[in-house]
Amino acid sequence: MLTEKKSSATRPAAAWSGLPPRIKALYITTRQRMGGWLAEAFAADSAADVLLEEVVGGAAAVTRLRDEAFDAVLVSHEPDELDALDLIEGYRTGGGDEPIVVLGTQSEQEMAALCFEVGADGYVCVHTTTTRNLIWVIARAIQRHQLIRENQQFQHAEQTRLQREHDEATRLIQEEWALIEELEPQYDASGQKTAAPRIPLPAELIAHYRELLRVYVIMGSGNLSSELRKLAEMLVTAGLTARQTVQLHLQVAEELVRGLGARSTRHVMTRAGLLVLELTMHLAEGYRRRYQERIHPPLQRVLPGF
Repeated sequence: MLTEKKSSATRPAAAWSGLPPRIKALYITTRQRMGGWLAEAFAADSAADVLLEEVVGGAAAVTRLRDEAFDAVLVSHEPDELDALDLIEGYRTGGGDEPIVVLGTQSEQEMAALCFEVGADGYVCVHTTTTRNLIWVIARAIQRHQLIRENQQFQHAEQTRLQREHDEATRLIQEEWALIEELEPQYDASGQKTAAPRIPLPAELIAHYRELLRVYVIMGSGNLSSELRKLAEMLVTAGLTARQTVQLHLQVAEELVRGLGARSTRHVMTRAGLLVLELTMHLAEGYRRRYQERIHPPLQRVLPGF
């Protein structure tokens, strides 16, 4: 069975960094191949404290795993009595995620790939391996599953955060729509307040603003100041109100947020808020100049001699 080098067996566990100090493992075997030999091999090696519990057959193993948690599972592959490949494939299909290492008498070249394909984490030939090597195989399987669980937890937390950002962005845009409707309320014939209709805007204007917003999200303020001033002058010349300008912004921002999918909305919403603020300031300044020119029109000076 397992071979062992005496020099390594006498080394203290603390000298082997990377190995867990204690491993609780379940050994699934048959009545013809009990696990006393394996427990003795683990006890003779001081690299890690392996607590081995033994069950006979797959049904008993599933019951044991349902009732108690184990760091790893060892399965004895006995094709005539206990087919580890069928057992592992069924267990993985049922949702079992413990680290599983197969022990058999066939060579690793013959069995390793087959074990990986059904969901096992490793295969060890008991005729050619050592106890120390088996312990490392088990430890690496445990580490791999820990990393998988941590990665799944991280992905779940990240998805939750992104969904929360999307919900917050959608709520904020809806509140902004409600705000501009409150600024210019609409009433029906009976005097009841109704939802203000969204004023149709030119498709060319929407497309131009959409491109400005995309560039602004990437480049930030300071790079599009001249373009925003030109846009504000065009809006003033066309007579667009502040409500229509904000409607233009919300319509494009809402479309952009929907198109982000699973990506973060925080950066987009921050930049979009800065863009509409800067545009509104240029718009207000443009209307202020128009008002000043109206109340103080330019005077025609008389040429000398006339």
